[in-house]
Amino acid sequence: MLEGIRPVQGPGASGWPVRALLTPVMQVAGLGNYGLRGTRHSVGMEVLDQLARQLAVAEGWRVDKRCCADVALATAHGLELVLLKPRRFMNLNGLSVASAAEIYSLGPGDIYLVHDDLDKALGKVAIKLGGSARGHNGVQSCISALQSNEMTRLRIGIGRPEGDVTVPSYVLSPFSAGEREKLEQILAQAVTCLLEHIQSRAPTEPGDRG
Repeated sequence: MLEGIRPVQGPGASGWPVRALLTPVMQVAGLGNYGLRGTRHSVGMEVLDQLARQLAVAEGWRVDKRCCADVALATAHGLELVLLKPRRFMNLNGLSVASAAEIYSLGPGDIYLVHDDLDKALGKVAIKLGGSARGHNGVQSCISALQSNEMTRLRIGIGRPEGDVTVPSYVLSPFSAGEREKLEQILAQAVTCLLEHIQSRAPTEPGDRG
């Protein structure tokens, strides 16, 4: 486990994780089509699974019907993290993200969106602060539901299709065998990038937002 990172307490009597008494809180949402796991378009959810394993909360996922999502709680560098995987299709992901933001009293600036990016080659990972959706339906859904584009975005490159393959069929298809061989390293790289950015925002004193 990385230095400065620890899991929150285990499930309470209700089966729901006990919230850590830490502030501030950040939401990290992995965008995708919940019923189409393993496809290029849902790589954001795979990053969340990897993140949960690294933060030792992989067994902590619970269905939260209030926001129609799988949710797990963890802490990293003094920040409480709400890990979220919407149980909706991509173009409705924003409803889950916005509902969770309301539950945890979060603003757009407190939210990370983790999603695939056609304009980056496979293996390229980058943080983007705000900006337009650039044609990504999941990001656009979040912008519309939150009425803001101030969310921090972790973009996972999947490259563009070649030949006669259309973009919709490409993003909704599983990674190829060759891509799968690279994916484990890509997911690890994405988690490292995310945690480093979270660390840069960690409070220097109790109650401060970095």
